[in-house]
Amino acid sequence: MRLLVTGGMGFIGSNFIRQILEKYPSYSVVNLDKITYGNPETLRDFSSHPKYRFVKGDICDKDAVDSAIKDVDAVVHFAAESHVENSIYDPYVFTQTNVLGTHTLLESARQNGVKKFVHISTDEVYGNVHKGSVTETDRLHPTNPYSCSKAAAEFIARAYFLTYKLPLVITRSSNNFGPFQHPEKMMPRFLTRLIDREKVTVHGTGMNIRDWLYVKDNCEAVDVILHQGEIGEVYNIAGENEMTNLDITKRLLREMEKDESHIMFVEDRLNNDWRYSLDCTKLKKIGWQRKGRFEDNLRETVKWYKENAWWWRELKSPVANRYGHCGYEMVKRTGAGQIS
Repeated sequence: MRLLVTGGMGFIGSNFIRQILEKYPSYSVVNLDKITYGNPETLRDFSSHPKYRFVKGDICDKDAVDSAIKDVDAVVHFAAESHVENSIYDPYVFTQTNVLGTHTLLESARQNGVKKFVHISTDEVYGNVHKGSVTETDRLHPTNPYSCSKAAAEFIARAYFLTYKLPLVITRSSNNFGPFQHPEKMMPRFLTRLIDREKVTVHGTGMNIRDWLYVKDNCEAVDVILHQGEIGEVYNIAGENEMTNLDITKRLLREMEKDESHIMFVEDRLNNDWRYSLDCTKLKKIGWQRKGRFEDNLRETVKWYKENAWWWRELKSPVANRYGHCGYEMVKRTGAGQIS
């Protein structure tokens, strides 16, 4: 099989490419990525792999997309702006990349007769889940610029399936963690700060609930969906490890042998969803199961960030981050007017 993977220098995309090339020796992968603010060294160990080709390009650029998509059998579309705080800070770029970029890919896939298009979405399109867990037929209720852009991309993708019969499958996964995640995201941000002897910042009370999915389990799920997923369907991918942000913070502190004095509470994110929770019964019915224990995966993640400062150090600097910060954080101030 010949695959086009978009956003393959990103966190989940790079892990997926590694898995595919190691698991399927006969498969070939074209990696289309603009490297907006990622690390171009992420897949350096695959640079000479005979079945791998990197193409630097923008998914909004139709000529670049048409060139990369030529003669591929399937597209796995990871490329996206994905940080909620950054979408609050600069929402337009999320609409441009996530909506217009996806539309460009869909049109090129239609024109080039792609046999399967796997669109990677997020649990955040469902919005707040106050009780129970959402299934794939529950309505979408996105609440921030990022999740709205992902929901809009889904609707356009769905239109291409219904109108043009483009062979489409959609995935919605919960919060991923693991190696090669940009240090603007919560878990690597906390780990890199603790490594650098800095405090970690927790939004609001820290009682917001998220479900944590190890990236390799997500990649395995996308693999199963690519090969076994039914055209026109949506599949939730859940970690089934729900915990509050404060709980996950305390777990990271324990793994790093730090006490709770390293926690600094900051003002809550604007319109911060309270809880996400997915039911992934449908995915399990086509053969997917999570592997390993959350505790072991967390420990392996901590170990990776300790041993790979070469990868995340430059990404952590304001120069590397186009927004000049890691997240749109509003820091509480003390009575003396100093930042806590």
